[in-house]
Amino acid sequence: MSRWEPNARERLERAALALFAEHGYDATTVAGIADRAGLTKSTFFRHFADKREVLFGGQGVLADRFSDAIRSLPAEATTTDCLAAVLDAASPAFVPERHDLAAQRRAAIAANSDLQERELLKRARLTAAIAAALRDRGADETTARLAAEMGVLAFGTAYARWAELENRRPFPDIAHEVLAGLRACAAALGADAGSPGIAAAAVTA
Repeated sequence: MSRWEPNARERLERAALALFAEHGYDATTVAGIADRAGLTKSTFFRHFADKREVLFGGQGVLADRFSDAIRSLPAEATTTDCLAAVLDAASPAFVPERHDLAAQRRAAIAANSDLQERELLKRARLTAAIAAALRDRGADETTARLAAEMGVLAFGTAYARWAELENRRPFPDIAHEVLAGLRACAAALGADAGSPGIAAAAVTA
């Protein structure tokens, strides 16, 4: 095969995810992925450091997109505006043509505890990137961390809903709906905290 085979990265990704589904992540080899894609092992390693990177290779790009989206907003933008910008920055990665891959990726991670740990590390990296960008805009540490956690929760929840097999809604619509729901939940928690029952419980805790 020519080393300049078109669409090699996507072919390798699709081959890997198909094999993960058929045989499990641990039983799948780089050689098997390359063979299924009709490419060579050397081509695989030009695109991915190892088979795990098929699942997590884009996390650095995503973290950078999140940071850049926040830093590009005008000074008067609110924290909510920043989180909405983060979700918009993620949208180009979640197009209809990749919908089937999302479900396969989630299934592969759900079936492997090591991959689940890596997914948690990915989320921590995204949270740190958002928090750092918010601090650069003047947010205090607590506000930055809380907002970043909400942003990543919104992103993760939206991704899970978008990846559902029966879903046909675009990612941005789902993501902004999720963010609005989380804001409503946060407001409700704030209201509950001011009620006599909650206050009494806090005093006696």
